[in-house]
Amino acid sequence: MNDPSQPIPWPHGSADAPAASPGAPASGFLWPCPPYVAYPQAEVQRGPEACEILGLNNSRSVGQLLRLDAADRLVQINVPPARNSMPLKFSQFRAVKLQRPLNVAPRDEADLNSPLSLDQRPRTPFRIVFNGGVELKGVTIGHHHDALGLFVFPPVSDTDDSVRRVFVPREVLMHFEIGERLGDMLVKDALATPEQVSAAAVEQNQLRQRRVGDILVEQQIVTAEQLLMAIEQQARMPMVRIGEALLALELVTQEQLEQALVQQRDDRSVPLGELLVRKGVITRAQLQSALARKMGYPVVDVEKFAIEPDAVRKLPLAVARRLEVLPLVLREGKLIVAMEDPTRRDALDEVEFITQLKVVPTLTKLGTLQFAIPAAFDRFGAEALPRSQVDNLPDFQPDFSLDSSNKLIESLERDSSERGGSTDEDSAIEQSDNSLVRLINSMIIEAHGQGVSDIHIETYPGREKLKIRFRRDGVLQPYLELPHTYRNAMIARIKIMCDLDISERRKPQDGKINFARFSAQHKLELRVATIPTNNGLEDVVMRLLASSKPMPLDRIGLAPANLEALKTAVARPYGMVLCVGPTGSGKTTTLHSALSYINTPERKIWTAEDPVEITQAGLRQVQVNPKIDWTFAKALRAFLRADPDVIMVGEIRDQETAEIAVEASLTGHLVLSTLHTNSAPETITRLLDMGMDPFNFADSLLAVLAQRLVRRSCTACQTSEPMTEAELSELLDDYLHVFPAEGRPSKLALMSEWIKNHGKQGRLMKFTSPGCNACGNTGFKGRAGLHELLTVSKDVRRLIQTGARAEELQHAALTEGMRTLRQDGILKVLQGVTTLAEVHATSNN
Repeated sequence: MNDPSQPIPWPHGSADAPAASPGAPASGFLWPCPPYVAYPQAEVQRGPEACEILGLNNSRSVGQLLRLDAADRLVQINVPPARNSMPLKFSQFRAVKLQRPLNVAPRDEADLNSPLSLDQRPRTPFRIVFNGGVELKGVTIGHHHDALGLFVFPPVSDTDDSVRRVFVPREVLMHFEIGERLGDMLVKDALATPEQVSAAAVEQNQLRQRRVGDILVEQQIVTAEQLLMAIEQQARMPMVRIGEALLALELVTQEQLEQALVQQRDDRSVPLGELLVRKGVITRAQLQSALARKMGYPVVDVEKFAIEPDAVRKLPLAVARRLEVLPLVLREGKLIVAMEDPTRRDALDEVEFITQLKVVPTLTKLGTLQFAIPAAFDRFGAEALPRSQVDNLPDFQPDFSLDSSNKLIESLERDSSERGGSTDEDSAIEQSDNSLVRLINSMIIEAHGQGVSDIHIETYPGREKLKIRFRRDGVLQPYLELPHTYRNAMIARIKIMCDLDISERRKPQDGKINFARFSAQHKLELRVATIPTNNGLEDVVMRLLASSKPMPLDRIGLAPANLEALKTAVARPYGMVLCVGPTGSGKTTTLHSALSYINTPERKIWTAEDPVEITQAGLRQVQVNPKIDWTFAKALRAFLRADPDVIMVGEIRDQETAEIAVEASLTGHLVLSTLHTNSAPETITRLLDMGMDPFNFADSLLAVLAQRLVRRSCTACQTSEPMTEAELSELLDDYLHVFPAEGRPSKLALMSEWIKNHGKQGRLMKFTSPGCNACGNTGFKGRAGLHELLTVSKDVRRLIQTGARAEELQHAALTEGMRTLRQDGILKVLQGVTTLAEVHATSNN
């Protein structure tokens, strides 16, 4: 660990460090350099830098540092073989080291020992202690310490003064030392003997090893100031579970503890300590001793404590008596209470619900609450809250600001530590915690601002972290990881936001969040689905329904020929138009764009949707509900009795719905709907396989539009260069191979057409987006559509009536001018809209 060339050093907290933080100009982060004349001034990072990342578990990963964002306190890295970059918050890694050394020339030998030399390069030992106690020692040539963290500069070797730059975030540092230790300096200057230094070190170590709980239990807390100081001390203590505390005090054996844990798994409502008391393994006094000495709960003398009237008036006397909870102090939205067993989560949850405050429990001696509770309520005249105040609690709509995720997580961890060692590890954080509420709100607002389509919240068993990922431009990216203690609280809070049953964890549920209730300036809705997973856990997926207005048909990215053909089809008085593709391919958006094109006062338009995501004035929109047997088929039948001109069915899921849709289209109505199929020709064969009458279906069908979404290339950093002959030949072969042999265009004619429509100075261009700040260094920003429009001509209709295969239908449609998804994608590649890799990933040959 003393070798300065070891892969990653770090530090924190020197008094002589400069206060100014390295800037972050628009062009890149300003990396500090050693503060000596031989080294360059602070350098701006202008491109990717080879780096090494040290994880929280001491794992090392080699990759590229694309960006260090001082404002958001995160780094953007790419670790091969991953295609996409990944944001890491400062709290999610221990250090990052730039592999490129800052080279300096060797010092002049005649100048090495001159005290007046301007070229100083002092090598100084350092020692860094991370959160959790892990240490690192090494040598650095200067250092820089500011609000971001610590920058150290280990030399490349013992003989080379060139250095590498290492950044250690403030979030992961406990403390650090740079230079000689105080004891060594005292001995060197003869201010103390080695024996005196050793004796002082022993005494200091004894003080450090003395548990805060042992100190707190000796205190007689009788004032609010003493109590707040004790709670602050407890918050700094390491988290200890009650089982570990009882083992440390030798009050239980490992076998007794394991038996109780097995029993507790069957009934989580009883805390582990209470369970051991009921089994007679320990006494209640022994339990209290463990809570105070090992878990740091402050012990309050409630008979002498100066109870505050405002705290008592927050809780009804009947509730305080039933739960055996005595309010003591009210501070900054937190209610501090005294209990004989502060690990009783059920009691704390009920107090939090009634008071709408964060509750911090403390400990009191056995048998004192039965007299202290009525005495306190009698003294302050707060027998109970009026019944109306309990029944009509105001809607809890906390005011929140857009704090960074780091600050909110810090607040949550602080709140968690204040609770001490709750025996139910999944309940250490509760859904009513104000910091958790603000974190969820900020997460939704950040997702909306980044153009995210879905938020995935994934829970894992045991002590594995809760993972949150965003789907942006169709790709999932990590957003946040939280300790396992937050998983139940986060799921419960989201269920409350969309009025779901928080006690039901065995069945999937779905609902909607009207986010304007929680943030008036953000008019957006979220569709929420909860899915039970193994180990009794649940995952949540939230889809942001941010765009409630339809997009004009001209702006959805259809090729000119496809746009005109689709407009002609939807303008027909009757028939059926289908939009097909996988989930999330934009089918609903396209149908609403088509409806907005024909939405005129002369037409009556009914829609049946699940759910209603986009609203339009003039449409009569209906939400289906299969739970009450209000299905697409029944909605369709009802529409036919309501004098419609146009009917839009959200999805054809079964034969009954398909038959009614065909029947409606043959009786003078235009029917629009969606299907989950891969291509336009396959849609026809799928419906025939579902039992459609080939003749009726052929007569009713007007057009089938298949579509996919691909990531759009970022225009801010896009560059172009002439395409090589090999690349052009590959594109031509890819475009032409689906044509039937007898109707295939020539390569030369197709190339001439491409150059005419998409060329630049007679050459086709190859577009590249390397990545920039505008696109998060991914090279992509937004999404574009690929389309395949099959219009039903006489020849295609005849093939449908004879039950032709999908391949025959495709060949006939290609002859008549249809272009496949792959072909439409290739044309968009030539236009610089997307990349060939994106087209290949979303379309079949």
